[in-house]
Amino acid sequence: MSKLVWSLPLPALAVGVLIFAGCSKESGQPVVVEEEVVEEVEVPAVESNEVTEAMAGLSEADRAAALAQKVCPVSDEPLGSMGAPIKVTVDGRDVFLCCEGCKESFESDPGKYLAKLDASK
Repeated sequence: MSKLVWSLPLPALAVGVLIFAGCSKESGQPVVVEEEVVEEVEVPAVESNEVTEAMAGLSEADRAAALAQKVCPVSDEPLGSMGAPIKVTVDGRDVFLCCEGCKESFESDPGKYLAKLDASK
């Protein structure tokens, strides 16, 4: 049977135990750390430079509406990822599309895409 031989002097071992035990220098008692419970908060996504530049061409009201809508109802692409969003008004409601290519699809069946937008809220 082999014997375990300690190569550290006894005072070094004692210091190591104190450090790992988390003793307080002042009281000699273990330090108790309480965990803080933090409420989960949804952090808004940071806009990329591309999206920020694309949105800059819109009026302040349209920019706010496009950012609130977030995605094109036709392609599901983020608004602003393909340049300035296209604003289309149907039944008095403004809808933003990612590009001209989605306009024809949207206009052929606006009810489908309006329902899709409503379901995503």
